[in-house]
Amino acid sequence: MAAKSAAEGRICVGIGGWTYEDWRGTFYPEGLPQKRELEYASRRLTSIEINGTYYGSQKPATFAKWRDETPDGFVFSVKAPRFAMNRKVLAEAGPSITRFLAGGITELKDKLGPINWQFLPTKPFDAADFEEFLALLAGQAAALRHVVEVRHDSFRCAEFVELARKYGVAVAIAGDSGHPQIADTTAPFVYARIMGTTAAESSGYSAMMLDLWAARARDWARGAAPDGLAYIGPRGTNGRPRDVYLYVISGHKERNPAAAMALLERLG
Repeated sequence: MAAKSAAEGRICVGIGGWTYEDWRGTFYPEGLPQKRELEYASRRLTSIEINGTYYGSQKPATFAKWRDETPDGFVFSVKAPRFAMNRKVLAEAGPSITRFLAGGITELKDKLGPINWQFLPTKPFDAADFEEFLALLAGQAAALRHVVEVRHDSFRCAEFVELARKYGVAVAIAGDSGHPQIADTTAPFVYARIMGTTAAESSGYSAMMLDLWAARARDWARGAAPDGLAYIGPRGTNGRPRDVYLYVISGHKERNPAAAMALLERLG
């Protein structure tokens, strides 16, 4: 976890998942047993976004195992199951949300970070229905940190930002991608997913871009609104420290661990 001052939130930096064949021999040493990959990754990064939960359920014992394999201070974010979001009427997602929340994620204990509710690019914004969904989250798991990752341009409106802010839910900030970017802060924490790594850079990004994303993470952590991002409303901030979760996702995936480690190095 990056160092912080009293006027900064903590900054966690990581990747999406940890099981990827092309990381073996590049990120993971040759010969490292696959069962030790999480142990290895969690000692070089400070967070990982669990992707498998998007596609299917995991056993409580599996979450407990992941918790025990990682060091103190490590944080997992968890992608919510697609069945909760990939539906016409979000107000009907209650049973799916209940099953997921009761399915063992609390076995991560103090290593459980935000839950990412990721929507398809084909899902447009419907204010009334989306508020019903946010109310379900507030009713069932208000104590947890929630993120909505929206990918339809219709969400780029003040009404959506205000709804997210009303319920204290973060809007995932898409970086270096074709997805709509909404950089407004709506929660006591920031959740960013940057997707621009390339094969041409040994660390995924150029030194200039790594410096830029590290500086943005520090701005978010001290309650500022970084330059160069797309905002819907005014950029004014309250200056309160925020925790930051920054994930290097997609792009040239083989380079993502190197990019995350380079960011952590810059963050101290």
